[in-house]
Amino acid sequence: MNALVTMAAEVPENPLIPPIPELVIGLIAFFIVFGILAKKLLPNINNVLDERRKQIEGRMEEAEALQAEAQQVLADYRAQLADARHEAARLRQEAQEQGATLIAEMRAEGQRQREEIIAAGHAQIEADRKQAAQSLRQDVGKLATDLAGKLVGESLEDHARQSRTIDRFLDEIEAKAASDATKAEAGR
Repeated sequence: MNALVTMAAEVPENPLIPPIPELVIGLIAFFIVFGILAKKLLPNINNVLDERRKQIEGRMEEAEALQAEAQQVLADYRAQLADARHEAARLRQEAQEQGATLIAEMRAEGQRQREEIIAAGHAQIEADRKQAAQSLRQDVGKLATDLAGKLVGESLEDHARQSRTIDRFLDEIEAKAASDATKAEAGR
């Protein structure tokens, strides 16, 4: 047996395997520290983890609520946008109708003004024609009486007689012009 002990004494020790008494004392110390940590630290760690989980769940619920609210706001916005487009289309249509009505009114007003201008022009022309005819009557009458006075050899200065002579002469000319116009129309 001595030989075994000597042999065992001669075998070098493995540095990776600690001696048994140190191993036992180390394991006992490990379990004591582990037990203390498990009793003191583990509940605190679990409490912190539970609080974080609750915060995360609360934030997720809050995010879901915000997302639902955002979806509602988006739906409301789209509805308002559709209403605004509809209103814009209605206003555009209304403006086009009012524009067409206004154009028609302006055309009618322009037509009415044109008719008034034409009527006023005709009236002015007729008035100018009558004035020119009157002026021409007087001038032709004066010339005719002067000429007749020279032909007859006596003065035709009597105004009443002069007017009657001039009127008769001009009436004959107008009657001749009217009969020529009637013949011309009948010849067509």
